[in-house]
Amino acid sequence: MIEVRELVKEYGPFRAVDRISFSVPRGRIFGLLGPNGAGKTTTIKMLTTALKPSSGHISIDGHDPRREPDEVRRSFGIVFQDPSLDEDLTALENMEFHGVLYGVRSPERRERIEKLLRFVGLWERRKAYVKQYSGGMKRRLEIARALLHEPKILFLDEPTLGLDPQTRNHIWSYVGSQSREKGLTVLFTTHYMDEADKIADDLAVIDHGRVVAEGAPGIIKERAGKSSLEEAFISLTGHSIRDEEGTSVDQMRLGRRLWRR
Repeated sequence: MIEVRELVKEYGPFRAVDRISFSVPRGRIFGLLGPNGAGKTTTIKMLTTALKPSSGHISIDGHDPRREPDEVRRSFGIVFQDPSLDEDLTALENMEFHGVLYGVRSPERRERIEKLLRFVGLWERRKAYVKQYSGGMKRRLEIARALLHEPKILFLDEPTLGLDPQTRNHIWSYVGSQSREKGLTVLFTTHYMDEADKIADDLAVIDHGRVVAEGAPGIIKERAGKSSLEEAFISLTGHSIRDEEGTSVDQMRLGRRLWRR
């Protein structure tokens, strides 16, 4: 479902993504791990047509994002790291707009919206404006919206950041069931090592734009000679996972420092 070969993204002299390669078969859950500024979000943006690669090959459900962007966009749902909701609309209006945009027919659209908003605990607040929501509520709404058109592929960039453990587990349980039962392919990034260890079928650890380790969580721990994924992560990248706990603003600042170098 996802095929990446020798992918490169350059910003002037700075190479944000440096010839990375990986593949994700249908129905698998694949995690991208790496320190801030490692190239994770840049990679996702190239896979989802938001950025054009400098070079390399991408295939999404058999389509090239550069030549067939519309076909690629129809095949996936996405939760970006930065908020993308219309805060001047209600939760229900945000969901309705997304459903219409993706051609979900009216009776089915209403049924799916109710099911998903109930799942993320927002049905009772469906008529409230999104600007009145907390950060965690907005994140839950974005996840529900991404699943509304029943995509073949789901891209999740820090999907559970700021959510309580119970909600995180609830969301991952649902995503996992969709992967097993409907063949949903998932590519995600996360700051939480417990999520990566428990949820991912396979992982790629990225550092300085390059893949430094790839495989099932157990294989990565074994090859690094560590008992936990966090220890393996530190061994591979030289960063503690706590260094990951930055905002998108932190990442922009890091990018500017690297650019000036």
